[in-house]
Amino acid sequence: MHICHVTPHLPPDQAANALLPAHLGRWAADAGHGVSYVAHPPRAGAPEPVAGRVTWIEPAARGWLHALGVGSIASAARIARRAGPSLAEADLVHVHSNGLLADVCAALARRRNRPVVLTLYGTEIWHYQPKPWPRDLFTKMYRRAAHVTFYSRGLLDKAIELGLSREHADVVYPPVVDRFQPVSDAERAALRARLGLRARHVLLNVKRLHPLAGQQHLIDAMPRILARHPDTELVICGMGPLLPELQARAAAAGVADRVRFAGLVDNSVVADYNRAADAFILPSLLEALPTVAVEALACGTPVISADHPGGVELHALFDADVAVVPKERADALADAIGGFLDRPRRTLDRTADVLSREFRPRAVWQRFHAIYERHADARTRTTDAPVNERRIGARP
Repeated sequence: MHICHVTPHLPPDQAANALLPAHLGRWAADAGHGVSYVAHPPRAGAPEPVAGRVTWIEPAARGWLHALGVGSIASAARIARRAGPSLAEADLVHVHSNGLLADVCAALARRRNRPVVLTLYGTEIWHYQPKPWPRDLFTKMYRRAAHVTFYSRGLLDKAIELGLSREHADVVYPPVVDRFQPVSDAERAALRARLGLRARHVLLNVKRLHPLAGQQHLIDAMPRILARHPDTELVICGMGPLLPELQARAAAAGVADRVRFAGLVDNSVVADYNRAADAFILPSLLEALPTVAVEALACGTPVISADHPGGVELHALFDADVAVVPKERADALADAIGGFLDRPRRTLDRTADVLSREFRPRAVWQRFHAIYERHADARTRTTDAPVNERRIGARP
């Protein structure tokens, strides 16, 4: 079987729709399948190696031609020309997220009689607004996909609430790779020393610095946390437009010396921070299924989360190892963190069982592989339909 992944991101971008396609490609190649990609160039730096050949397609420029629709038509034609050969050699096309790249490649794959598996990560559903037909390209792609997978149960439930119920729709949780594992107390102490973490209590947040990530509420909670547990440090891993504002906020609150902005950190170092921390804090305003929180749990670190859909779902899965507090409430967040630091602990034994069943690479790959085989086998019972690539480009 040859699988072509269509995705807006690939590593070194740290987006979920960069990491999952890269993982799936490597696992497919290890299982003896062919793999290729159609993707936009990464924004975080030079492309990292992936399991198959990549066709890079620059995203459309957003100018006055785009506003008139002319730019979209030209971009769609360019995508069809560049992606056509990769889609033609595939037995199945796995489309990640939405956007013009996804819409055009899904339409072209269908015209070539290639089954399309669509994976949705969050924003496509949280911000879903149907458009007048025939310009509602996302709904058309969603309805015509052979199979749709959702990053969380809450996301699937929201899709049903929006009138997007359909057959062949499943939840497949994001994978947490094996580098995220717990360590002994002695190894944790050594990690803290190596990372320069000298405080008795260490709190961790790993997210892009953006208003929706809610780090401003976590910084606002720090004075109250420090009043209860003075020997505490907060580490925030990530970069983004909110950095100057967050730094100023920490200074104004008098906690700048207790908040470390670690910047963009490699995943292996993120795993070390997770193992070293006492608690992972996720004050986001909106999350579908926060992989960063599951990575912390996989390292043995309990999570304190705002009550966004992803946090509520993780609490249902992991029970006491994921505490949930009202979002945008610094006082409630501080009280929950302070109460945990009164009696800090590592995760419970049952959390490892849930991780193994739902999130570890073997479980995630088995679910996707079963979906691939089901729909690729169905395709072999039909003949290829003719394709008109000019039409695909002319009517995006």
